[in-house]
Amino acid sequence: MSSDDNTPRGEQTPGNDLPDHVKETAIALVSAYADHNREELDRVVPRAADDVDDVHSELKVIAAFLGRRVQGTGVVWKPADSREAVARTVAEMLPPELEFAVSTAWEAHSVGEEEAAERFAQGDPMVFVHMLAAFCAAIGLAVYKRAELVSTLRQVSGLSG
Repeated sequence: MSSDDNTPRGEQTPGNDLPDHVKETAIALVSAYADHNREELDRVVPRAADDVDDVHSELKVIAAFLGRRVQGTGVVWKPADSREAVARTVAEMLPPELEFAVSTAWEAHSVGEEEAAERFAQGDPMVFVHMLAAFCAAIGLAVYKRAELVSTLRQVSGLSG
């Protein structure tokens, strides 16, 4: 079995290379949540919706990277911490019904209840994009200063500057 084969079921790994605009969009979502900048989020969401599957994949890669960074620093980050952080991060950033869907889907996801998370998302793939972007912002800010977070994510994603 070759490691060069395509990853099954569209799973994203650091070896899979997405277009730069997808990476830029994923990082812009994380940045908007990190800054609690609703206007920026509103500007980025349409781009994310255009490439929802790829943006979701990139956010999964970013979340995995940040999760490893948190573990490496010794910062204690439990599922309850992530549920509270995601809920706090999306508060007032999203319309109430989307905020509720993102928070409840993340709550289910954070304890491994993927079927429940899917139900809470009600078939809207952007719920998962928002949920991962908010998580990445929250966990990223637990390890990095805001400017350092964005520049680190750009570097990890292979983007210049």
